[in-house]
Amino acid sequence: MKKLLAAAALGLTTLTTGVLADGHESFPERPIMMMVSYGAGGATDFQARIVTMTAGNEDALGMPIAIINKPGAGGRVGWNWFATQADSDGYTLGAYNIPHFIAQSIEGGVEYSAESFEPIANWGADPAVFVVAADSAFNSMTDVVDYAKANPGKLTFSGAGLFVGHHIAALQLEKAAGVKLAYIPSNKGGAGAMKSVIAGEVLGGVNNLSDAFRAREAGNVKILGVFDLERNEFLPDVPTLMEQGFDIDNASVNFRGVMVPKGTPQPIIDKLAATVPTMFENKRVAGKMKAGGSPMHIMTRDEVLAMWAAREETLKELLAGL
Repeated sequence: MKKLLAAAALGLTTLTTGVLADGHESFPERPIMMMVSYGAGGATDFQARIVTMTAGNEDALGMPIAIINKPGAGGRVGWNWFATQADSDGYTLGAYNIPHFIAQSIEGGVEYSAESFEPIANWGADPAVFVVAADSAFNSMTDVVDYAKANPGKLTFSGAGLFVGHHIAALQLEKAAGVKLAYIPSNKGGAGAMKSVIAGEVLGGVNNLSDAFRAREAGNVKILGVFDLERNEFLPDVPTLMEQGFDIDNASVNFRGVMVPKGTPQPIIDKLAATVPTMFENKRVAGKMKAGGSPMHIMTRDEVLAMWAAREETLKELLAGL
């Protein structure tokens, strides 16, 4: 009997030591950080704080997720840091924006690509929209294009940076309308770009639907067109660019989600991939996202991997043509 008890005790000790030494079964054991490559108050930051708010619940990760902002250069500052300096232990997550980081890696001058990261799950799909100040004389995309044709290169408008969804939408508009526009990238992300429109520093802007929705609710802007294949449920009164006669697809739609650095242990990736989508499905999360005009589009890790690959192929072809 004593031998049996001793053997059982030894087995229990070995199992416990294995769990603690491996660290994966008990992950997470401390709070987690998530890096957002854009400033506080913008759409990515706003949504990231909502979709992670239930992380500490027992039916989620059991530990809170704290957001840190590393804005600059249209997301390049944060993603360069994430790809080269972030710990790959599961305690440092990153928010991704597609097509942003993939388009930037195709254009070059950055230290990351789709191969630098491992996706966990997608929470939203936010189309680009064209906005003007509430008192603007422009009331349709035809008005905007007519002005651009009459004043080549003088239609100033803002966006969140170079080779982000906003910039891609702008390049598509130039090509589809046969006009030359003056795109002015903001160094303060979507929030800064929107402030430029509201303040009258530019004649218009391309921004996220979610940012624009809140700005329109406040009476600060008019939304003239949606860069997507169909109208959005949050803006049923706003026609797509295609409806207004411009051959523009949904290549600029901003997919947002969670990723980890390449090299993160597979058991941790699997744990996050199984748990994070359930956080996004939480009713409180969905309610707050809807109230903020933020379209949700939940995707699993496998679905995101397929989406990343498809978008990379689309962007290589699109950017070569633009």
